[in-house]
This record gives sequence, C-alpha cells and structure tokens, in this order.
Amino acid sequence: MVDSPARLRPPPAHAFKAYDIRGTVPDTIDPGFAHALGRAFGARARALGEPTVAVGRDGRLSSPALAQALIEGLADSGVDVLDLGMVTTPMLYFAAATHCRSGIQVTGSHNPKHHNGFKMVLAGRAIYGDDIQALRAAMAADAAPATTRGRVRRLDILPEYMARITGDVRLARPLKLVIDCGNGVTGASAPALFRALGCEVTVLYGEVDGEFPHHHPDPSKPENLRDLMAALQRTGADLGFAFDGDGDRLGVVTPSGQNIFPDRQMMLFAADVLARVPGGTIVYDVKCSQRLAPAIRAAGGVPLMHRTGHSLIKAKMREVGAPLGGEMSGHIFFQERWYGFDDGSYAGARLLEILSRYDNPGAVLDGLPTSHATPELNVACAEGEPHRLVAELQRQARFDPPADVSTVDGLRVDWPDGFGLIRASNTTPVLVLRFEGQTPEALARIEAQMLGWLRRVKPDAVVGDAAH
Repeated sequence: MVDSPARLRPPPAHAFKAYDIRGTVPDTIDPGFAHALGRAFGARARALGEPTVAVGRDGRLSSPALAQALIEGLADSGVDVLDLGMVTTPMLYFAAATHCRSGIQVTGSHNPKHHNGFKMVLAGRAIYGDDIQALRAAMAADAAPATTRGRVRRLDILPEYMARITGDVRLARPLKLVIDCGNGVTGASAPALFRALGCEVTVLYGEVDGEFPHHHPDPSKPENLRDLMAALQRTGADLGFAFDGDGDRLGVVTPSGQNIFPDRQMMLFAADVLARVPGGTIVYDVKCSQRLAPAIRAAGGVPLMHRTGHSLIKAKMREVGAPLGGEMSGHIFFQERWYGFDDGSYAGARLLEILSRYDNPGAVLDGLPTSHATPELNVACAEGEPHRLVAELQRQARFDPPADVSTVDGLRVDWPDGFGLIRASNTTPVLVLRFEGQTPEALARIEAQMLGWLRRVKPDAVVGDAAH
C-alpha cells in the first residue's frame, strides 16, 4: 500500500498539462502521486459507470514502480484493473477500446529519461483540459477509498493486438524494412508485428532500455534518424521506420535520405482512405503543410484544419465523423478500419499496405508534393506569456490580400505561395513557429513578415530550434 500524496504534499500544478500529466521523477512524479491519481481517476470512472480501467507502462526505469502505485490507487477506488504490463501506449488504447472503455498509460513518451507521466482515456475518450484539472482537484481533496476494493487481473494484450492488425492489413508483396525502436517500448512488439505482416526486418536498438543509450526515441528530430538512414543504405531496404518512446508516433525515411514528414504521409493516407470513404472530412493540425489541403481535395475529401493536440484532433474527428486525422508531430489517427487512436505501428502497417503495390516505394514517397520549410521553431517565454502574446498578435497583425488569416490556433497566415504560423504551446511556456514557402524566396519573405509582427509584441524574442 502507498500513502496518498495529499498527506505528503499537494500535487504540483505544473505537472497537469493540456493533454496529459507529465513531470520529472521523483521531484514532481513519484509513487505517491501515482497512487493518488489512481484513486481520483478510479472515483471518476465509477461515477461515469465505468467498472474497469486498463493500465500499461512504457520501458522507463521509473515506470514499474509508478504503474504498481497507480494500480493500487485504482483498486482502492473500487474499480477493477486490467494490468497490461509493459506495452506501447497504442496497445493500452487498444485494450481500452476492446476490453473496457478507460485506461491509463504510464509513459514519458519522447521526453528525457528522468521524466515520466500519464496518458489517459476515460469512458471511451482521451481526456484533456478541464478534465485533467478536475483530476488535480480530486487528488488534492484525497477522497476516502471505496468500501469494496477492486480486483486486479493481468492481461497479455499483444497476441490479440497483433492478430487484429495482421487480420486487417494485407501487403501486395513482401517489403524489406529497417525499424529503429530507439530502445523504447516498441522494441517488444514492432519487430514481431512487421515480420508477421511478411516483411524482412532489420532492427536497430530493439532492446527496451530506459537509459536510451544510443539516441533519444523521438523521430521528429532529424539527428535521431541518422543511424536509420545509414542502415537503409547498408541493407538496401525499401523503407525505414522510427518510433518514439511509447510508440504512438511514426517517423519515415526513404533510401534517398528523405525524411517524409507526417503532413506528407497524410497525403498518401488521405488518398487511400478517401477511395473507400468518398467525400470524407480529413482533420489535420495548423502546423501541417499548405500542400496538404489541395491533396485532400484532389482525392475527393474535405480538408479541415484544427488546433494542435492529439486529444483535440480526436475530439474534432468524432464531432465531424472524420475517417482520418493527423498532426505534424507524427500522431496519425485512423477511424476507418481502426479505432481512431494514434498508433505508430498501425500507421506504419497501413503505409506498407499502400506502398507494397508499387515497384519503388521510396520513389512514391519522394514524389509527394513538398515545399521549403523551417523545422518547428520555439521562442522561450515567461510562464503565462505565450497566450497573451498570441492574443496581442491576433489583435494587432494586419496582412494585405491575398493573405488568408486563421486564428483557430494562434495566428496562421496563408499566402498563395506559403504560410506562417505563430501559436502558443499548450505544454511548455514557448511560442511555436513554423514557416513554409513554395520557393526559397517565398519562405524568406513570409518568415521576415511574421517575425516582424512578432517583434512588435515581443521585441526580445529569440528564435531557436524546438526542444523536445
């Protein structure tokens, strides 16, 4: 039994992010915190008529103790627990879609090794915003445990998960694949899955190791793809995949050395899905390429740009009945043929299904529409400053036609030859910037114009590469 943290210390406010709970171990997140979260989450689940909560954990060194404390707290609240052990976050989502409707994954995702946290599904939906703040309040109140303790049962979800994917995805021919697991938790499932689909698989860093000894498991950072690109050249494979630490994001590289960013992957996925769901709405976030919307329209779909955040994209997809959604960060959401949650392995399988129809898969990916673009850029700010600055920009900034201004998430301005974006991060005190131009000259012009407006509201702005 673990003491409730309300008797030890109040839950720190900064751990409760927009889409999940995250912090450093042990100064922010510790077993006492996890136990209190279990009690609070379990009480909320019971109030919604949810009798069972699934729990999974990633491969971080701190995850076993946090998961055990979380399970104890959930059982104390009176809910039954399905203990999945070490699984990817998508496997936790899968269990919450097939065995129950609620679940918590203990994971630090792609953050540094001394971080950890919790991703949560409650009554069939990923919780965010006010729901996460309500959990914080419930943890601080420290309600008494239930009179009847819940039961805990182990469940090996991997065979069922693999059977579901291999029963759904069919490759036209075998492909040769290199996958880089980055010592994240996908090493325990992804190699077997892709071999079961008929691929010849070379594995890099497949041993699950919370020290992440080779490179950080974050495929959105180009430096983490160098070993994968070298292995592609060495093996002559058709394609390279890289996964983040908990397996919900996918990175894709081609033999020519191109990094196929998620907004370009979405062009291929949209065309495939819309062939079976004509007229469907495809949801994507404000950081995605200007080239994506025309590709969706050309495939017979309706493009819908929305706010960044995996929980927000999922909620909008449910609202409009979208068969597909995606984010520039690498989260891809298939509702068509799947459950609507983000899963790097499943997205990889669907990509292979499409590309196996072609003689040269790398050339298909290399040939997708592209532009000149910056990586995601950050401007560090004081706590609370980013949203105030964005609101000021929305009030002050003026752009001559044919500029098209969107304020759905920050300030995005589209010109015929590119776009600029300035938005407030929902997880850290930074402004997030991205600029794209169809020519280098357009990119330079757009970046200069957007930064000019930014410096009117924040003269001391220092622009740097995004930190993850």
